Amino acid sequence: MRGVLCGMTLTMALSALGCTGVPKGLEPVNGFEVERYLGKWYEIARLDHRFERGLSDVSATYTQRDDGAISVLNRGFSEEDGAWKEAHGTARFRGDTTVGSLKVTFFWPFYGGYHIIALDKDQYAYAMVTGPSRSYLWVLSRRKELDKATLDGLVRQAGELGFATDDLIWVRQTHPDG
Repeated sequence: MRGVLCGMTLTMALSALGCTGVPKGLEPVNGFEVERYLGKWYEIARLDHRFERGLSDVSATYTQRDDGAISVLNRGFSEEDGAWKEAHGTARFRGDTTVGSLKVTFFWPFYGGYHIIALDKDQYAYAMVTGPSRSYLWVLSRRKELDKATLDGLVRQAGELGFATDDLIWVRQTHPDG
């Protein structure tokens, strides 16, 4: 019995370690320029997941590290607690640095996929990101709101790619950055 439990634990750990792939049928953006992507992004919409549940005013800030990795600071306001919540992580490219496909960890050695599937390549003003499956989706903007035409286009594109756009959570961005 102990051997079975150890084997199950090892299998689960290896599965968790390997959740960095791109969902089938999706392609991360090419011609990605990490220097232009760095800085602060506001979350406009997301699919629900436990680690951001109940948070408003969510943002992500990316900074370049000396070792080539990217520091990640995810931040959101918990109305229930009346306080800001933060998570610090590290992102690394899965391969070619001109492809918007990274793996990110907030709790080493567990990594998750971070795949940019739509990007405003002119201004780097908005992006759409997925994780290792279609149950993860974020629409990000450099500003706290995104114009309706752009947002509608991204939601339409996400729907065409198989995301459950009817389940999107529209993130309130009302608190001053604190």
